[in-house]
Amino acid sequence: MKSAAPVSPQPGALDPADNAGIERFADMLWLEHGLARNSLSAYRSDLALLARWLRVQGRALDGAGTAELKGYLAHRTEQARKKELEGRPFSARSQARFITVCRRYYGWLVRERVRGDDPSAHLEMPRLGRALPKTLSLEQVDQLLDAPGTEDALGLRDRAMLELMYASGLRVSELVKLRRDELNLEHGVVRLVGKGGRERMVPMGEMAMEAVKTWLRQGRPEFAGEKSGDAVFLGRRGEAMTRQNFWLLIKRHALAVGIPAKLSPHTLRHAFATHLLERGADLRAVQTLLGHADLSTTQIYTHVARARLKQLHALHHPRG
Repeated sequence: MKSAAPVSPQPGALDPADNAGIERFADMLWLEHGLARNSLSAYRSDLALLARWLRVQGRALDGAGTAELKGYLAHRTEQARKKELEGRPFSARSQARFITVCRRYYGWLVRERVRGDDPSAHLEMPRLGRALPKTLSLEQVDQLLDAPGTEDALGLRDRAMLELMYASGLRVSELVKLRRDELNLEHGVVRLVGKGGRERMVPMGEMAMEAVKTWLRQGRPEFAGEKSGDAVFLGRRGEAMTRQNFWLLIKRHALAVGIPAKLSPHTLRHAFATHLLERGADLRAVQTLLGHADLSTTQIYTHVARARLKQLHALHHPRG
């Protein structure tokens, strides 16, 4: 009896050997560098797209050369111009991220002695403009925090989430994953484990603390069920809130009070940092509160604060 012919991969399917290499690389990033789940997912996605394109060219991911990597960058750029790349432009920032992923991946292959050269070493990084985070004025923050009604459990939850994010500068992932044992409502602090496993203690402020207490006492019991666990913030079905649900929540309340819809899920975190710096907070202290490993990441908020102060000066100073 003849043995069955090998089945060729389906169009667009990831070759098993390429997939195995990507997974080993992701495991290394998690074990040695503590990369967060979202970062690992982005690395996998970039490498998988590259691997599929290389297979069409007759190359394995581990065997790509500099010419192929440059060819892929040109391909992505051209596809973006034609708006065929899932409707998303391949921006300079996306290109820089892809090159960073390649350098880490092929550098790892060299260290593991899978190959003797790094084909990504000759890729040139694009110049990146400094993107300033979108933020809100104090008046807009007040409007947004007051938007949820407090007559029902849903409003109590939304008010507590918005107040806590602005008061403590939490990341969305930290907010939705928050557990009750990470809250110290007696002393008004939140214990967080952020990116890279770094732990920090952040003050809540009186208004956020009262909003969270009210939610836990009056609102959360209405949603709580078998799937709730120790999560602080719950959806209608009793499960922990998700990033997507919070994004819809903040957009809904922003539109309700007339705030422009082009907000990021981290809008209140950005406002937290900017408003602290506008009022003279020490940059190092803000870095600690935000959980940034590198001070340069926090320094971007000084540019936002300066820009807003210039606007206020021009608007209100007699010789502005």
